[in-house]
Amino acid sequence: MKIQIFLILYALSIPVLMLLDLLWLGYLANDFYSSRISHLAIEVSWIGASFYYLIFILGLTFFGTYPAVVKGTVLTAVVLGGLFGFFTYATYDLANLSTLRNWPISMSVIDILWGTILCALVSGLVVYFYNRFLA
Repeated sequence: MKIQIFLILYALSIPVLMLLDLLWLGYLANDFYSSRISHLAIEVSWIGASFYYLIFILGLTFFGTYPAVVKGTVLTAVVLGGLFGFFTYATYDLANLSTLRNWPISMSVIDILWGTILCALVSGLVVYFYNRFLA
């Protein structure tokens, strides 16, 4: 593994994922999430959220963007990133569905779809940018 390439991909992924997730959670789907799980919400721990995103993006880089750069294809990035998003979001949402009272099925379905799309987009965009401008 070339650590320099890995770190570049990781650094590129942070703002891309944060921007897309902020757009989704803060604007596009805010009402959807609020109407379904606001009864479970607490004040956000920004330290916890920061660690979550840094670790999550580390996994996305390891399993999605880096292998795609090694293979050299954006399509590989989209597929691997999408699979990473699907499995990680499905783990979270289905665990919640099975353990939390009143966790809506619609919440799990939409959130798993979002995780799949988010990670596919981030991986694809980062690999495209890297291949086009930095490789």
